Amino acid sequence: MSLTPRERVLLSINHQEPDRVPIIIGTSNTTSLKARPYQGLKKLLGIESEDRYIYEWPELGTILPDEAILQRLHSDARGVLDLYPQWVYERNRKRPEHDPFIDDWGSGQSEAAPGVWFPGIHPMKEAKTLEDIENYPWPDMDDPTRVAHVKAEAQKLAEQNQYAIIGTPWLLFPLERAFAMQGMDTFLMNLALNPDFAEALLRKIASLCKTLMGHFLEAAGDNLDIIKIGDDIGTQNSLLMSPKMYRKILKPIHADYIAFIREHTKAKVFFHTDGDVFPLIPDFIEIGVDILNPIQTSAGKMSNLAELKSQFGKSLTFCGAVDTHRVLPSGTPQEVRDEVKRVIEVMAPGGGYMVASVHTIMDEVPPENILAMVDAVEEFGKYPIGK
Repeated sequence: MSLTPRERVLLSINHQEPDRVPIIIGTSNTTSLKARPYQGLKKLLGIESEDRYIYEWPELGTILPDEAILQRLHSDARGVLDLYPQWVYERNRKRPEHDPFIDDWGSGQSEAAPGVWFPGIHPMKEAKTLEDIENYPWPDMDDPTRVAHVKAEAQKLAEQNQYAIIGTPWLLFPLERAFAMQGMDTFLMNLALNPDFAEALLRKIASLCKTLMGHFLEAAGDNLDIIKIGDDIGTQNSLLMSPKMYRKILKPIHADYIAFIREHTKAKVFFHTDGDVFPLIPDFIEIGVDILNPIQTSAGKMSNLAELKSQFGKSLTFCGAVDTHRVLPSGTPQEVRDEVKRVIEVMAPGGGYMVASVHTIMDEVPPENILAMVDAVEEFGKYPIGK
């Protein structure tokens, strides 16, 4: 059976077995590579090209791989991304060297070491009241420069009809954007002690996210196969909040957001959330999540792939599960191959699984291990699995 990459992905996310397990790499901040491993990969492969960054945002540090790299990595999908408003880029290009990158929300990243940037600008850190939310200078989500390119890019990919098309607008999402605006510790404290304020802030952010998502989906038209959203709710060993708090405050916001998306596209909903989110997986299914990522196998019960597959494999497609905590950065290429084989044998039967690293491939990952990961999929990921 000879399939296009797009056909391969569509079969898998509809819980059917394609010719091989799909590979998702290079489509978003959560599935791409940082600059150092990417540059090492190009050197190893003898590929010369300019480094480009997702969202044209070097301070984020995540590469937008060129087509030659994507093909060598056997990536079965291509991403369509939005941009910041044009004025954000113009302002930041003029800023003094090493000054923080400030986005249109007023949050931003500071340089922790030469060329290493971390979120460190939290413009609402002191905010505590509903009036503080009302008076904040929120960004204009109707700025046309955010999505002016989206229609043409999505149409071009659709006309080629080779790769699955994943829409990945850079919104952050209600919880993560609240962290960006206040800092994680401050917002979580408000969530516990000042819940009316915290919920109002989440809802304000969600309303802005919905506005931009509406423009993005309108521009993309019927061309998207998958739309990526997400909020990091888990930690290495548990959740950032109790299931009760999630269900009371954040789940209704996520549910409303997903319902809005479903009103505007037939694309499958891809939800990214790090950490041990096992207790909330039934909630994700209930509110309409189709694809769960990144399956952080180093975090609590998310390591139990057999249980994930048996309990939720008929309702969810899983994307991820190749360990970035130890195996990819510190393992040998053979250990990477063994891990990919192990994950595929558990997750791939019956479809509903796409290989990806657990979040971005970070600077510590040797390029040889990236090739070992994708080449192992070619070797061990052909259906029927294990035959």
